[in-house]
Amino acid sequence: MRASRVLQKLRSGGFASCIKINISNAQVAEIAARCGFDCIWVDQEHCTPGWDVLNSQVWATKAYDADLMVRVPRGSYSDLIKPLEMDATGIMVPHIMNLEDAKNVVYMTRFHPLGRRPIDGGNADGAYTNMDFGTYLETANRERFVVLQIEDPEPLEELEAIAALEGYDMLFFGPGDFSQGIGAPGDFNHPELLKARTRVAELARKHGKFAGTTGGIDHVDKFRKMGYQFVSVGADVVGLSSYFKTLAGKFNATAVSEEKGNEAYK
Repeated sequence: MRASRVLQKLRSGGFASCIKINISNAQVAEIAARCGFDCIWVDQEHCTPGWDVLNSQVWATKAYDADLMVRVPRGSYSDLIKPLEMDATGIMVPHIMNLEDAKNVVYMTRFHPLGRRPIDGGNADGAYTNMDFGTYLETANRERFVVLQIEDPEPLEELEAIAALEGYDMLFFGPGDFSQGIGAPGDFNHPELLKARTRVAELARKHGKFAGTTGGIDHVDKFRKMGYQFVSVGADVVGLSSYFKTLAGKFNATAVSEEKGNEAYK
């Protein structure tokens, strides 16, 4: 089983980069991986990568020694563990609402002695039964990361107990839905949001967990000073939109200029 690049960096005190991929295409994930990101984040909560596409995204990122993190939909235990069995390096579970919710995630996604994740071993993560049984369970618990996403005000009351829970690796603060949850959609400088973002990082570090979040590339140093070690700094659709708008704008401006020049000769 391939060791996690993200966990290696974070456990040694390093800082890991991440990029979100919305387009359900393995080539986009491959481009991001070969460009040097530590982690490629694909999304089954809001986007539409089917299992075949996800399988290809796993292969594409592994080829460049990048981790693949899948934000899973909230459903049955199968929704949580299938990406891991396909050999995704980690999963992120959205909208953790309380301590009991967090405990259930650990129970479903970790093998003994941390949880009761259903065992198969016949898929990519278990080398298709070519991995020693005990080694498979131990390595999966050590080299596959589980991320709990805090993106609502409701779990704040039990946040310290969630942070102290054994069996997961990272608390990830999601500012978008949190801003909506406090009645201030899109206000990322709202005092309640800033306080929660800081608290997530503080409690994660206090209890030996890693802290992750998302934000613009220009704010990375600020997040690092807060205690965050893992930051998702953009998305494929943002980059492509900017590139396409720039090209189309320049093309259209040139066309208009040429049309005005032609008018002068009439």
